[in-house]
Order: sequence, then structure tokens, then C-alpha cells
Amino acid sequence: MAKLTQDELLEQFEGMTLIELSEFVKAFEDKFDVTAAAAAPVVVAGGAAGGAAAEAEEEKDEFDVILTGAGDKKIQVIKVVRELTSLGLKEAKDLVDGTPKPVLEKVAKDAAEKAAEALKGAGASVEVK
Repeated sequence: MAKLTQDELLEQFEGMTLIELSEFVKAFEDKFDVTAAAAAPVVVAGGAAGGAAAEAEEEKDEFDVILTGAGDKKIQVIKVVRELTSLGLKEAKDLVDGTPKPVLEKVAKDAAEKAAEALKGAGASVEVK
């Protein structure tokens, strides 16, 4: 296989979508056991910066639900935390007492929104990231 120059590689990347580039970066990281965290800003700056940044924001499919406060109804919040997770009573109480703490990590947007609404309904302060 002929070795590609940097310019030839950049031409190839230029024709790829952000999803394709993201998949390539993951495959590259797996193959060479490295982390390419600094590559993402370069990719965004290299393409159509405004559109690429907006598209990257829309593509986010994993969210964290962070409990930031239990409010006045701590027992209700503990019950909701137990419903949302597989935690026992003591673990759920410790999580609520130790806020801010993540309740759910890397969940789909709709699941994160439902969990946040359930926690807010119980009187908790919640942040979805």
C-alpha cells in the first residue's frame, strides 16, 4: 500500500462527516492504544467551524444526570434514586447525602430527561450534562 502524504490524508478527512470522523478517531485510538482528545478541536477548526460545532452538539447521545441537592423531601428523593438505579437503601442515602453526585451516567437523552423530571418532582435539584 502506498504511503499517503499529510495533504492526501487531510483531503480524505475533509470529505468525511463528523460521525465518520468520530468513528475513525475511536478506531484509531483502539488500534494504537492512544487517546486523541486534542484532535477534536483541530477537526472542528479545520472544517466549517460554525456548522461543525452545532452538528457536534446535536450528536451528543450520552448524558449524565447529576443530583445537586436533595431539597426538603430527602426521603422522596432517596426513593426516586432507588427506582432509577439498582442501589440499595444505604447506597441511595449516601448518594443523596453526598451531593453533588451523578445518579445516572452515559444514558440516552430521553432517559436523562425522564430521570431529571422524576428527581425534580421529588423536590431535588438536578443538572443534566
